[in-house]
Amino acid sequence: MIRGDGPALPLYLSEPGRAMADFGLYLAARPLMPRLPQGDGHPVLVLPGLMADDASTRVLRATLRRLGYRVHGWQLGRNIGPTAACVAGMRDRLDDLSDRYGRPLSLVGWSLGGIFARDLARRTPDSVRQVVTLGSPFRITRHSQSRASRVFDRYSHLHVEHRSLPLEPDCTPLPVPATSIYSHLDGIVHWQTCLETPGERAENIAVMASHLGLGHHPAALWAIADRLAQPEGAWRPFRPPVFLRPAFPRPDVPAPLAGEAAAA
Repeated sequence: MIRGDGPALPLYLSEPGRAMADFGLYLAARPLMPRLPQGDGHPVLVLPGLMADDASTRVLRATLRRLGYRVHGWQLGRNIGPTAACVAGMRDRLDDLSDRYGRPLSLVGWSLGGIFARDLARRTPDSVRQVVTLGSPFRITRHSQSRASRVFDRYSHLHVEHRSLPLEPDCTPLPVPATSIYSHLDGIVHWQTCLETPGERAENIAVMASHLGLGHHPAALWAIADRLAQPEGAWRPFRPPVFLRPAFPRPDVPAPLAGEAAAA
């Protein structure tokens, strides 16, 4: 059962400052970046969160590009939800990149971008290699579990897709490997709404970051690099190296079943 509503007010109000501190950690850790797992050159599409655009994922994309991936932003401007341009544009972007490279893409989605990434994986699994989400509340059961709900609703008149809650009520696994990176310190969404049901190709990775800092926090970057570096078709659960284990708190209990979510 997901207990409580949105994150505590102090966590919410301190998000900008903590995100800046997370960026400071990133700058301090840059000398260690060459130790990140190297990529195999496959294409990666990065989707931004609510009210964000490709500028918000610049550090993440630059890091992955240095690791050898062919990294792309979504090129759809500011993310204000599932507008007609957004829904059609993401599908066209995925189809175009899949045709260009002739191989499936890994999708990395931050917050709302992660929810979009999971939708794309369900609709076109042959074009998706794996999905990695950052603070994405795909298990949300109530609007009050996200402090971004009012902003999202402000643009609802422009949305062409209107989904009821719970967002993913049946907990059906994605048809591709899925990793959810989340934080107990998230000040925007309730951390339990980000929990994947662990399985043969699904997992949760906890880090100690702010919601706004997930795209550049060193532990999150390591986890993303590690997941993307896995050989295609040979997925294994995440195991941090010994020297980094303190940066990855133990993941919590699995996401609730549909009946439990409805009763929350």
